[in-house]
Amino acid sequence: MTDSPLLDPRYLSKLKWRCRRGLLENDLFIQRFFDRYEVSLTQAHADALERLMDLSDNDLLDLLLGRKAPTDDLASPDVVAVLNMLKAPAC
Repeated sequence: MTDSPLLDPRYLSKLKWRCRRGLLENDLFIQRFFDRYEVSLTQAHADALERLMDLSDNDLLDLLLGRKAPTDDLASPDVVAVLNMLKAPAC
């Protein structure tokens, strides 16, 4: 992922709100992501996460569970990196 500035607290708060989903399963992945990475998130992470949040809940869940692979513009290195961060198992 390219070097980009860390997110300021106000933007991070808006990003968390934007990431709220209709499926509990997606929310669990996203909450774990923020619990683990929120202090080190950059603008590049946020941009990739925004692209994932444009998906429907079911399409996002398919990516998170590995039922589908990212294609087209979602196959970019930044989006794939954030997707892998979202899918990282709990410690």
